[in-house]
Amino acid sequence: MDHSGHGMDMNMDLPPFTLARGLEWSADSFFLIGCLLGLALYAWGVVRLRRRGDSWPVSRMIFWTVGVLTIAFVMCTKLNDYGMVMFSVHMVQHMVISMLSPILLLLGAPVTLALRALPVAARGSKGPRELLLMLLHSRYMKVITHPAFTIPLFIASLYGLYFTPIFDFLMESRTGHIAMMVHFLAVGVVFFWPIMGVDPGPHRPGYVMRMLELFAGMPFHAFFGIALMMASEPMIGTYKNPPSSLGIDALADQQAAGGIAWAFSEIPSVLVLIALVFQWYATEKRQARRTDRAAERDGDKELQAYNAYLASLSTRGQ
Repeated sequence: MDHSGHGMDMNMDLPPFTLARGLEWSADSFFLIGCLLGLALYAWGVVRLRRRGDSWPVSRMIFWTVGVLTIAFVMCTKLNDYGMVMFSVHMVQHMVISMLSPILLLLGAPVTLALRALPVAARGSKGPRELLLMLLHSRYMKVITHPAFTIPLFIASLYGLYFTPIFDFLMESRTGHIAMMVHFLAVGVVFFWPIMGVDPGPHRPGYVMRMLELFAGMPFHAFFGIALMMASEPMIGTYKNPPSSLGIDALADQQAAGGIAWAFSEIPSVLVLIALVFQWYATEKRQARRTDRAAERDGDKELQAYNAYLASLSTRGQ
């Protein structure tokens, strides 16, 4: 198997895993370039807004930066190397890149930033901003952000990948491994965007429906973890024979992976619920302000009408 892109071969001996070893620098060039590009483009957008006198929330910059760094954390350290031979470490990568990174990136509102920062094209032509708007309003986006698509995709990316030969096939090459990780990230973004994304999107239900969408997918995630924990033999071919230098048992490692998958399903649920509550509160506050302004305008009109009526009575009296 060719794993040269990860700085090692599957058969190469590794010392037993420790957190310190896992955090050592070992960059995957694809994800390193992607992370640097993501940070640079976001910074360009913010600088462009600031130069023309517009503001951009610091909290969104923090969310985006931390989101990108979580991807670098699992893909540009030795966690990525150990993840090739240890199911438990791979599961940490999967959980972070599919359930934590997307939430943080979405809270950074990159689409809103792009729409505000990109220049408007000349009349009769279409630039990047216009193409982005077309994509946001396309039928394609309506389909891939609908819960009838996002929830089955979220579930299938677990059961359909790990419990079929697809996983072992993808793990045979660097390209396959990268494609799988990109898939995990994309599925996470598509699943969480309609639920708690700040950016505009074609599918944006009420807050109660968003919570139902969240809880519709999470139990399947927990069941997946339990299935791995309860199995009596290793289920994934890639991890059936770990290198002897690691000093681990394949079944025990799989049970640890299942525990990680099961426990991690709670973390994003809490983060998303907190984000939803804040968004709901902000929406209600804005609505209340609009209602108050409308009431003030109506009250002013009534007062003006009443004053005019009094003035007309005074005129008649004279």
